[in-house]
Amino acid sequence: MQKVAFIGAGVMGKNMIRNFMKKNIDISFYTRTKEKALDLIEEGAHWCDSVKECVSDKKIIITMVGYPSDIEEIYLGKDGIIENAEEGSYLIDMTTTDPELAKKLFKEAESKGLHFMDAPVSGSDIRAVDGTLTIMVGGELRDYEACYPIFNCLGNIVIYEGPAGSGQHTKMANQIAISGAISGVCEALYYANKVGLDETKTLITISTGAAASFQMENMAPKILDEEYDPGFFIKHFVKDMEIAIKEANNKDIDLPVLNTVLENYKLLEKEGYGNLGIQALYKFYEKEDD
Repeated sequence: MQKVAFIGAGVMGKNMIRNFMKKNIDISFYTRTKEKALDLIEEGAHWCDSVKECVSDKKIIITMVGYPSDIEEIYLGKDGIIENAEEGSYLIDMTTTDPELAKKLFKEAESKGLHFMDAPVSGSDIRAVDGTLTIMVGGELRDYEACYPIFNCLGNIVIYEGPAGSGQHTKMANQIAISGAISGVCEALYYANKVGLDETKTLITISTGAAASFQMENMAPKILDEEYDPGFFIKHFVKDMEIAIKEANNKDIDLPVLNTVLENYKLLEKEGYGNLGIQALYKFYEKEDD
């Protein structure tokens, strides 16, 4: 448990790697663009030239990348994790991805004597920094229990949700809730602006009552400061919402709020805002003034 392989060093991954380093865990990592991870190398994380090299001799292998297509390549490719991990290793995918893909990877891993868990997270980069993420785990209960100390390096709320795919389904519920919450924040601030209120006073007032939420506390101030750097990319949120809608359609579930929010975000992505943070949804409302 003292040697961990980590695949992916984006906004979330970097801070998760740093939390392992704080616990004096030997961490090796791989990311496609080495130049973007020079800071981690300077801090003491071990760079690897490939996924195959990274997972060699590691009992704990964690992935945190962007899209389901990335996960398929990383896990199922000839030089990927399942073909090259040591028998008995624990494979933990913390990417938000397709629940059906999680089930597929669980079966593929099991056939090779490997232990796969889907374990997406919530809390954005804000909680990744201090290791207080919420982690939703799907897979075998005994594997969750064996890896709890590893999860505990990254999050303070770690919940076993059920068999493979359950972590991803829980994350879909999380993203559905966020879609309504961030839209509500944007609409409230836009309304305040249009009726001539002092938006800062309005935010202080409404964020202390029943409207309080993570989005209100953390994203609303950024909107007022026009700070749109990503803690969580619009392009990744679009991906998540599309997965949620696909899963809902498969179960004949109607999600009208989610559908509306997705269309708003897709419009922003189409106009080149995909690399901004999700708080940039406010730009959708500003467009109404154009």
